[in-house]
Amino acid sequence: MTAPDYDAIVLGAGAAGLMCAAVAGQRRKRVLLLDHAEQVGKKILISGGGRCNFTNIHTAPDRFLSANPHFAKSALARYTPADFLALVERHGIAYHEKTLGQLFCDGSAKAIVAMLLDEADKAGVDVRTGQPVNDVTHADGKFTVRFGDQSFAAPALVIATGGPSIPKMGATGFAYDLARQFGLKVVEPRPALVPLTLGGDDVLFRDLSGVATPVEARAGKAAFREAALFTHKGLSGPAILQISSYWRHGEPVTIDFLPDAPQGWLTEAKRARPRATLASVLALPDRLAQTLADRLALPGELGALTDRKLAEAEARLARWPFRPNGTEGFAKAEVTVGGISTANLSSQTMMAKSVPGLYAVGEAVDVTGWLGGYNFQWAWASGHAAGQAL
Repeated sequence: MTAPDYDAIVLGAGAAGLMCAAVAGQRRKRVLLLDHAEQVGKKILISGGGRCNFTNIHTAPDRFLSANPHFAKSALARYTPADFLALVERHGIAYHEKTLGQLFCDGSAKAIVAMLLDEADKAGVDVRTGQPVNDVTHADGKFTVRFGDQSFAAPALVIATGGPSIPKMGATGFAYDLARQFGLKVVEPRPALVPLTLGGDDVLFRDLSGVATPVEARAGKAAFREAALFTHKGLSGPAILQISSYWRHGEPVTIDFLPDAPQGWLTEAKRARPRATLASVLALPDRLAQTLADRLALPGELGALTDRKLAEAEARLARWPFRPNGTEGFAKAEVTVGGISTANLSSQTMMAKSVPGLYAVGEAVDVTGWLGGYNFQWAWASGHAAGQAL
């Protein structure tokens, strides 16, 4: 039997694949990193408005969605935001913290890609791009990959090809096809961190396209306080993107338009300013305040309205129900909820329990983080775990 060309082949040169290949290479493994795109790290380059929100200092397992909420704990504990930050600082990349623990490059996301490529290069990783992966087979303890018109073999294969979000970047469901080929289950993927679309009675709100305001958005038991943005298709903004990961078709999303308002504030406003209108006392952008007042059908002065009517209006403003008819889909989704089932994988090594030598990392796996650097941290942590195990 001929010796394998490499110790490991990593499919996908995104965040998780680059990290995995570099870590394995640093452990003296002969690693081949393959990507169908001409350029590596394409999703890294567009993230954070081109500045790459590369981690979040508040990373904790409860900020990730998975069919198994405990799965991410091991990898996240063993490679933390502080570990990645140390790498960033070692490469002299300037960064800053924005709101809610989000860390961004001062300059361009290109610095993060260059850093990862430099780490891979120093570790002797063989990086090849710009060809399709035509075939993957497994026999006699070896995985053979046809990349363009060449074939490569290794006893270990890492699936790091991401999910189907942002197909214009070349994203596909390839990871799931490959997982199924080897008998692994796939949790149904759906768009996450994605704008919601409105229909029916809610269509009226589309006229507010461009209006943004801080809110608390809720779906099920999840709640997020950040800005919501009305669009010509429905709802977006950080609060909505966050809640979209938890929202399911047919369920309402409720919005508290005045999350800091104390109970009884509207009747207090009536006592203080009886001649004022409802729209004028709503501390919201004018067009939004007028639309909400119109929908509540409480015209005229506050002094002419009963306390009961005002209490009902206050309750509605605190739990305003929207019934999204869908999302803007994978084309606009930042990440994917679902993916290769964690039930099939070791949380320590990311290796498939039923197929020795087969690993899955990053977005391809059924682990999805909140908005704000969490998904990159999962990519680094899961890539690191597999790189250490190869």
